[in-house]
Amino acid sequence: MTETRDNAQRADNAATRLGVEPVGKLLLQFSLPAMTGMIVNALYNIVDRIFVGRAVGEAALGGLALVMPVMTIVMAFSVLFGIGSANLISMRLGQERREDAENALNHCFWLLILSGALLTVLGVLFIEPILSVLGAQDGSESIDYARRFLRIILFGSVFFLMGLGFSHCTRAQGFPTVSMLSFVLGAVVNVVLVPIFLFVFGWNVEGAALGTVIAQAATVAFILAFGFSRKAVLRLRPFSIKPSLKAVGQIISFGSAQFLLQFAMSFVMLIYNIFMSMYGVNELGSANGGYVALSGMNIVNSINMLIIMPIFGINQGAQPLLGFNYGAKKFGRVLGTYVRAVIAASVIGCIGFALLHIFPEQIVRLFAPNGSRELLAFTPAAMRIATLTLPIVGFQVVSANMFVVTGRPKTSVILSMMRQFILLVPCIFIFGKLWGLNGVIAAAPAADATAVILTTIMIVIELRKLRAQERSVN
Repeated sequence: MTETRDNAQRADNAATRLGVEPVGKLLLQFSLPAMTGMIVNALYNIVDRIFVGRAVGEAALGGLALVMPVMTIVMAFSVLFGIGSANLISMRLGQERREDAENALNHCFWLLILSGALLTVLGVLFIEPILSVLGAQDGSESIDYARRFLRIILFGSVFFLMGLGFSHCTRAQGFPTVSMLSFVLGAVVNVVLVPIFLFVFGWNVEGAALGTVIAQAATVAFILAFGFSRKAVLRLRPFSIKPSLKAVGQIISFGSAQFLLQFAMSFVMLIYNIFMSMYGVNELGSANGGYVALSGMNIVNSINMLIIMPIFGINQGAQPLLGFNYGAKKFGRVLGTYVRAVIAASVIGCIGFALLHIFPEQIVRLFAPNGSRELLAFTPAAMRIATLTLPIVGFQVVSANMFVVTGRPKTSVILSMMRQFILLVPCIFIFGKLWGLNGVIAAAPAADATAVILTTIMIVIELRKLRAQERSVN
């Protein structure tokens, strides 16, 4: 009984913070750890690519690019159940329905484990058919590296899902620092192990994959230890779950926007790989032009993701504030949080844009100091084109999430899919046909710009509704 009262008191304290303290201060407190966690998560890929590029070579970088669609699908399920559960937890805490919030946490635990195990089994069983559609040209040296890297990564699917997915639930309870520390721990393990496995033991891309899996396992161990402890507002009790199809449906509904976005990203990565490899062979003036283009865009996408991840961190940091205050009908605080989140995300996009356009050559040489002439010529130019719309991406990300908070996940799905799929895929085909390799690269910024215009129209309407709700409550 004492433990129950203590947890209830902590939940009340969280409610007091989220519903009373200044939203600017809270957004900073929640976003900084979330941003750090997302940056660290991006560093998993970047560290692998830097060390693999230096220890193995350009063809191996192309192989890692080929497996990114598969890894993105794995991450999509962590987003589906992690963000979905976090949204449900935030709203239930705001409504003072603590038991329902705890049951959502238990559902998240099992959904992540079961989906991770299923993905491992399916991935290992069908690894050859998966590799056959990843986009490499026949006989490409990169496909063998992709096979060797992916086989090990698949066995760590449960760790990937649990680490990222459960961090959302921890943050939703008011503990963003715990989520951040779990990712920092994993990053430190990754940075230590990967170069040892590559340069000391000579384990090639298998060493990079194994180091990444072990690092994710360390993240999971840390964050679950907190979840089972008495420090958590909602203590994890997986065997006390009250199975509910309604709860599962709500989790899926709340997480579907980001899930579909991740899934669409995987498909788009596959399309990109196919077109980059095809046009690279034709336009880069080299027999290895296919994997040169893949390797170059792998570098571009890794650095681009490093800029976008803090924007996602701000979005995640804002989510508990938005969800709690919307559930508590404090619509003025919802509006204040949204505006501040958009401004912060846009500032990060502008800073990233400036850095990538001023120092592209230096950034590329971090990955490939002894890269081929073709790679060192192609990649900086591709980076300048691909990152043209970084300053406006933050507005799109935060605004699309607002529709999840206000109970319109379908609208959020559509707006998110506009940028990452509905507009982007046709642009890849059309621009590639018109302008070849540069056209494929320019497809993403063109889709971003169009999606922002549509999002602006929709969010203006939604903000007017929120202001009307605020006036009715007051």
